[in-house]
Amino acid sequence: MATYLWRKYADYVYTKWERTLLWDMVEPFRRPKTFTPLVTIYVCAFYTGVIGAAITEQLYKEKYWEEHPGQEVPLMKPLFYGGPWRVMRGDVPPMGKFDL
Repeated sequence: MATYLWRKYADYVYTKWERTLLWDMVEPFRRPKTFTPLVTIYVCAFYTGVIGAAITEQLYKEKYWEEHPGQEVPLMKPLFYGGPWRVMRGDVPPMGKFDL
């Protein structure tokens, strides 16, 4: 039995460097890391922004209706964009007097 165990141990030690060499050659060809967590974070951030914009616009409408009951609510000026912008079908807010 002892001879059998010593032979197994010798085979293990001898083949250990072969396995190390083999895996050192295979390691550069591993699958790349998945982008799933990154994509999930981006999707969550996008929909968080969409929901935030919808809530902001609804609060703007409710505040305008409280101050001007029965009137049509004008378009809301963009919060984070100060450059020129236009509306294709509708009125441009008073701050948006640009020649486009």
